[in-house]
Amino acid sequence: MKTTRWGILGCGRIAASFATGLKSAPGAVLAAVGSRSADKAEAFAKEHGAERHHGSYESLANDPEVDAIYVATPHPMHEADSILCLKGGKAVLTEKPFTINRIQAANVIATARERNLFLMEAHWSRFIPAMREVHRLILEGAIGDIRMVQADFGFRADFNPDSRLFDPALGGGALLDVGCYPLSLTVMLLGTPNVVIGLADIGVTGVDEQATINLGYSDGRLALLSTAVRTNTPQEAVIAGSEGTIRIHNPWWKPSTFTLSRSGKDTETITIPMEGNGFNYEAIEVMKCLEEGKLESDIMPHAQTIEIMRIMDTLRNQWGVKYPGE
Repeated sequence: MKTTRWGILGCGRIAASFATGLKSAPGAVLAAVGSRSADKAEAFAKEHGAERHHGSYESLANDPEVDAIYVATPHPMHEADSILCLKGGKAVLTEKPFTINRIQAANVIATARERNLFLMEAHWSRFIPAMREVHRLILEGAIGDIRMVQADFGFRADFNPDSRLFDPALGGGALLDVGCYPLSLTVMLLGTPNVVIGLADIGVTGVDEQATINLGYSDGRLALLSTAVRTNTPQEAVIAGSEGTIRIHNPWWKPSTFTLSRSGKDTETITIPMEGNGFNYEAIEVMKCLEEGKLESDIMPHAQTIEIMRIMDTLRNQWGVKYPGE
């Protein structure tokens, strides 16, 4: 694989995880990082071995020595920052959730298409080898026709109204932070639901602190999902088919082990270890697509990004959760 010169826009925790992941992605070079603070950019570049650092997002977006940029800023900034990088002529990998809502997502995708540039949402779970194997088995009919998906992603955080998890101005709430994981899994496996129903506990800051979600399909398939930032959950996923089940073990969103149970066959526990920290696989997918001249990934296509955002918009509308500026 030829060398891809990466830039990272934003220098927070998730940016550091991606920078670490790049070290396990053959052909990836961390060429530059950008922050609104020149000092922060310099410190991040020194810590993670970036060749250059920029004291503004605009400077990074227009760096001619960068091929692709990972957008690692807070949720509400994803639309503007992704478009900024696209206008700088860069391929873009935008951290999940892709944007705050479907309209913003459509704007970013339209910009990429207008400029003939690669764009992908960074739902890193989809690219991890164990998840790729689960998907392969399902496509091959290993458990027959999928009838039901159950998945949860919940953890308990200390309440802090200024935290991004609880602040509406930062796109707070469980749904956008971790609820998008079980939604992404379900959309990947089942496609577009025709029924979306959710119940949420809305906290004092006005964001969803925990929620349950039911998705229904015209052929009778169902998904039962839950998410939380104030409640620990098992963090497992079960895919039930007409001929068996696949249970992806904790943490299913960063999987290494799953159990395959099929009618009339011995139960199999399959372990596929990750290399690196897992973020390397989404970077590898971007580089593979760039080498093949693709403008979007078959594993995380634009249409599914839009669908995930549509479902989250529908749920937030049911719950009365609205972010500033919407």
